[in-house]
This record gives sequence, structure tokens and C-alpha cells, in this order.
Amino acid sequence: MHPFDYSLIVFYLVAVLVLGFVKRLKRDSSASEMILGGRMLTLPAFVASLVSTWYGGILGVGEYSYSYGLSNWLVFGLPYYLAALVFALFLARKARQSKLLTIPDRLAQAYGDKTAAVGSVIIFLMTIPAAYVLMLGVLAEQLFGWPFWVGVVAGSLLSVVYVYMGGFKSVVRTDLLQFGLMFLGFAVLLGVLVAKYGFFDFLAANLPATHLTWHGGNSGWYIATWYVIALATLVEPAFYQRCYAAKTETVARNGIFISIACWAIFDFMTTTCGLYARAILPNLANPVSSYPALALAVLPVGLLGLFMLAILATVMSTVDSYSFLAATTFGNDILRRFGLIAKEQITRYSRIGLVLTTILAVLMALFFRSVVEIWYVFGSIGTPALLLPVWSAFRGRRQYRPGWALWSIILSGGISLVWWLSQYLSATGEIWYGVKPIFPGLIVSFVIYILGTKNDSRALPKA
Repeated sequence: MHPFDYSLIVFYLVAVLVLGFVKRLKRDSSASEMILGGRMLTLPAFVASLVSTWYGGILGVGEYSYSYGLSNWLVFGLPYYLAALVFALFLARKARQSKLLTIPDRLAQAYGDKTAAVGSVIIFLMTIPAAYVLMLGVLAEQLFGWPFWVGVVAGSLLSVVYVYMGGFKSVVRTDLLQFGLMFLGFAVLLGVLVAKYGFFDFLAANLPATHLTWHGGNSGWYIATWYVIALATLVEPAFYQRCYAAKTETVARNGIFISIACWAIFDFMTTTCGLYARAILPNLANPVSSYPALALAVLPVGLLGLFMLAILATVMSTVDSYSFLAATTFGNDILRRFGLIAKEQITRYSRIGLVLTTILAVLMALFFRSVVEIWYVFGSIGTPALLLPVWSAFRGRRQYRPGWALWSIILSGGISLVWWLSQYLSATGEIWYGVKPIFPGLIVSFVIYILGTKNDSRALPKA
């Protein structure tokens, strides 16, 4: 990269820090002010923040589209649009009406503090941004030639330092900049690729045949698993946080509709660029680096720097958001619900949670070296544990009897975890019976739901 390219990245990092630090939280700021920014999120800010936060897995998308082609859209696109649509239609208004701070707040209202506390632990683990910190390490290797672990540590610190001081408002301010950059960067790369190589004829002539099929060479069961994992959207803390923070119920609902359109446009660009990466660079050792490698191969000075900072912005927007979600879950939901701190100490201990989250994210990124694997593992465990208890807490006509929601979370999440660990207990290194971990957990969850619920919506406290 040319010094001018690096100067663009440095300018971006300075701009992010300025936006993040422009208004710090006061020492006596309430938990609501820190976690939701006073519930004044406008429609443009809602869309920019949700779109950029939920698309931080950009290198994972590159990894998958490079390896399996068009099926990326069927795995990481369509199922998540459908799940987001369900959220918009059935949960967005309910969430905004609730006046709550977090998902566990609603679990506590509906099923008690023990259920909320256990659910908080699951949410905390699901929101640790290990996959996105891993991407920062890969980017640092590509951009600066740093060792992977140095990039992981440095990228994590740069992504969360301003959140420590400014809370949710700092996250939203930086998301607005990052939203614009992510779209601009991929539009530039795709435009250069089409102008230089042509479009469909070039791709058809230079891609493996399976890359232009719906399955990409994967089994239907594998793809179906991702549709089930996409149901995690219905228990996605980033969605609930932004709905809680929205200025009105209409902003919450319409903001998700607009976000779905934005994701569809962005998916078209990212999937197509992934196809070009495979066609132009067919022998990459690590598909996770496909987008940076493609940009280095085809973009001139200036545009290269713009694209690299666009990828950096896309990843950082998710690292800061999820680090903040995990931190507030630690302070507001875990410590408070286990009776370890008072309500007045939430802001202080959420900041401590931010430090803890960053350390855990770094360690997990060093353990897992595949973005897709991290998504797969935590989605397969967290989704069965939370899906039905959270849905029923907001919308369900059938309500859990006392104690059953708690055991649903523990047993369904536990069986999925044990099922995943079975590959390390087996002599063959394979998961029991070849069944994906998410399915046993969901079966247990549905069985408990059938046996442990009753038709009585009046028993559910008003959201």
C-alpha cells in the first residue's frame, strides 16, 4: 500500500476517536443514559447503527463466498432477512413499548430473576465479539504486516476505548460514519472489477461450476442449519437495544424494514466481489483474507486505501457495539441479578465489563481461527437456549409455568453444548451421529415448551 492509502486509514481512526469522545458520559449518568442514550434514536441513526453493527462479519462473508459462491446469499442473506422481517412485524413495537433496558429485564418480568440471570450469561457469551476481533487481526496482517495477535489486541483497544467514555451515544455517532464508508468502499471495488474484467461471462468462465449453484457444493442439511441459526435474530441483543433506544415505535419498526433493504444491496456487492476474488485469485491460502487480497490486486492508490478503511470500518462498527452489549449485560444483568452490585453501580461495573469483554474476545479470537466457525458454534448453543423463552416473554400466548423457562434455557443450551463437545470426546473426531448441535437443543426446547407451558396470556406481565 502507498503512504497515501495509509494516511486515509489514519485519518479515519482519528475521526472515529473524535466522534467517540466528543461527548463523554457524566459520572452520575443513569444506566438508561449509558445503555440507550436517552431513548432518542432517530430513523437515520437507527438504520445506520443497526445495518453497520449487524454486518461486521465482512471477512466471514468473504470467506464463505470465496469458498462456496452464490450460496452465500442463501446462507448469510435470505434467512436473516426473513428473521429480521419477523422481528419487525411481531417484536419491534413490543420491544419499544416495554420501556426496558435489556432482554433479561423482560425475562425477569415474565419468569423471575433466576431465569433472567441464567439468560444473561448466555447473552453475554453470545455478544463477546470474538469473530470480529479475529477479523481485526487478519486485517492488521494484511494492511500493516503485524503479527496476528498484535492486530487482535490493538484493533480491540481502538474499537472500545471511546465506548468506555461515551456509552451508547458514542457507538451510534461512529456507526453513522462507518455505515457510509462500508457502502462506498464496496461500490468502488465492484465498479472497478466490472470495468476491468466484465461481469457474468468472466465469472462463468473462471469459477468452479458449483460456485454458481444454490448450494455451492454443500449439503442441503448444512444450509438448512444456517436457516435455523438465523432464528438467533429473534433474540439478537443489538436489535432489542436499538428498538429500546428508538424515539418512537414507528422508528423501531420502519427502521428494520429499511435495514433489510440496505443489507440486501450490500449482500449483492459483497457476494459478487467474493466471486471475483475466487475467479482472479483461485489459490489463496486463507479465504478469510479474500477481500483485502482482491483489493491489493486490482485497486489503484487512493481507492485501495478507501476500500481497506471501509472493511476496517465495517468490522470496528460491530466490535464496539457488541463489546458494549456484552459489557452492559455483565453490569446490568449478571452482576445486578446475582445480587453483587446495586442499581446505582451499573455504569461503573459496565465499564469494568467492557475491559473483561475485550480480554475474553482476544483470547477466543486466538483460539478460533475461523470467523464462520465462531458464528456456527455460538449460534448453535445460544439460539436453542433463548429462542422460545424470549419469544414467549414478548409475544407468546402459551406461558411457561414457574421454573420451566429456567430449565428450558439450561437444558436446551446445555445439550447443544455437550453435542458440540462430543467431537472432542469421539475417537473419530466427529459430532454424535453427524447431527448438528443446534437441532438436539431445539428439540429439547420444544419438548419443554409443550410440557411446561399453558394457554394463559393474562399471566404474562404487561411489557
